[in-house]
Amino acid sequence: MLELKVRDERIISAFKTALEIANKIKECVREYDGFVKGISGKFVEPGSSGSLTRGKIEVLPTGRNFFAVDPTSLPTKSSWKIGVETANKLLKYYLDNRGRYPESIGEVLWSIDAYKADGEQIARILYLLGVRPVWVNGSVKGLEVIPLEELKRPRIDVVVRISGIVRDTLPNYINLIDEAVTKVALLDEPPEMNYVRKHYLEHLSKIKDEELALCRIFGSPPGSYGAGVNYAVESSAWKSDEDLAKVWVRWSGYAYTRKHFGREAFESLILNLKTVDVVARNHVSDEHDIFSCCCYFSYHGGFYNAVKSLGKEVEIVVVDTRDVSSTKVREMKDEIERIVRAKLLNPIWISEMKKHGYRGASEFSKKILHLYGWQATTRLVEKWVFDEIAKTFVLDDEMRRWFKENNVYAIEEIARRLIEAYERGLWKADEELIERLRKAYAEIDGILEDEVSGEVQGGVIEIYTMDDVQEWKSGKVVEVWERLKG
Repeated sequence: MLELKVRDERIISAFKTALEIANKIKECVREYDGFVKGISGKFVEPGSSGSLTRGKIEVLPTGRNFFAVDPTSLPTKSSWKIGVETANKLLKYYLDNRGRYPESIGEVLWSIDAYKADGEQIARILYLLGVRPVWVNGSVKGLEVIPLEELKRPRIDVVVRISGIVRDTLPNYINLIDEAVTKVALLDEPPEMNYVRKHYLEHLSKIKDEELALCRIFGSPPGSYGAGVNYAVESSAWKSDEDLAKVWVRWSGYAYTRKHFGREAFESLILNLKTVDVVARNHVSDEHDIFSCCCYFSYHGGFYNAVKSLGKEVEIVVVDTRDVSSTKVREMKDEIERIVRAKLLNPIWISEMKKHGYRGASEFSKKILHLYGWQATTRLVEKWVFDEIAKTFVLDDEMRRWFKENNVYAIEEIARRLIEAYERGLWKADEELIERLRKAYAEIDGILEDEVSGEVQGGVIEIYTMDDVQEWKSGKVVEVWERLKG
């Protein structure tokens, strides 16, 4: 009888919510009044924004002057459920692959988590640590520790690389993670059930600084943005994986806590990297993909490469929450090939991009450059992918003519990056294909020489590294890296 009563109450509650949503949708005719008020310079009532499919019924009715997010409400109770679910799936993924729990998980945390997903990823970070938010009237007012008896697993350590926008607009994220780490690290629990405490004590014995030993949030220096690896890759300013790793550490080695806002902490970062078993980032929407921006391979791929370059065997994954009813943990190799098939090698997508002329050609070039960046940082792009890219965009006569008519600079960049991938050993191409590619490139380079005055990078790929710049060669990052990497 009790079960029937509970079920009936849930059904009644669901119907009440559905009725509330229906009434709110009817009220969306207020769009007209809101628009007229806005262009008349009158006051427009404020309202929240976000995704209705993620449980935010408060975004209705529309027609209000919406604001992006209320940071104090994050993570929301709905996103907490997603965070717990994805944490469990991430742990299961690693258990299935490695037969043990990861001691530490690297998280690439961007502001899209707040502005589009209501804090799903920070919810996962908190649950991995073994804490949960305390909500009061919809706002997060603190954290409570989840007992090990309830958690039924070890507390997993986290190393969080935040973006500059998280740093600048979501200080509550920094406060929550730092508070959670501190609470958990100081618990009197066995190290095999509390990896946060285990690593805290190990770090404290090496750096003798309690605050840095506790720090798990890192980013670029105050006032700067990015992870730097994209600049090194795009300018060919690297020779080895370790070169890119040092760049990533140089741009990421600043600690963010409740007390410190960008304190130099290269030693703390490297010690944390040496414990990481898997690097993850949430993917909440296909409005953007991993080839849309250089930041994807720079942050995420750069993180993975830095850990790997320290001699650690590490996994790299995407946590897919596009459909909150079916969240997934996907290997990065599979994610790369998913986007390659959906866009770069999809005839329909290619045809639609070609309609945009110069800009479409630029989009082809940009995405292929970022594909190259993923190979530079992860080595997860298969030979067949580069083979098909070369055949589709450079070796196809009709496509080459189209580039010449619309944007010859774009095909020059594509061909040059493919040759660079081959020369660096990133692409084990067949000699016959490479010979055809070089011939096509010579043709393209000839067009540029005839039409362009001034210096244009082409033909020879100039490679230099931090060893060629005295200020970098003798920098602190290099010294710390060399001392700690073994």
